[in-house]
Amino acid sequence: MINLLSNALKYSRTQLEAHIEICVEERPHEWAVFVRDNGMGFDPRYTNKLFGVFQRLHRHDEFEGTRVGLANVRRIITRHGGTVFAHGVLNEVATFGCTLPRSR
Repeated sequence: MINLLSNALKYSRTQLEAHIEICVEERPHEWAVFVRDNGMGFDPRYTNKLFGVFQRLHRHDEFEGTRVGLANVRRIITRHGGTVFAHGVLNEVATFGCTLPRSR
């Protein structure tokens, strides 16, 4: 959660008024958690690069970071049987989230 929230703060800080939403959905077999912001967004064509180690969609001088945060999110969530996802619109909105299986 810290990595998802940190990214939302980082990429929405250039907005006059940042909006960050955190949502949780209880589903029949899993929990889903979403973090949405009105920051830089991203081109959906590059969604597959977002959770890779050292992958960057913006220039290094635009935003700080080592680009391992989302890769760590994916590693931790998949080890617990979940999935990660991202949806974005360039210069408008980004939503990052994960699902985790519900306890039986």
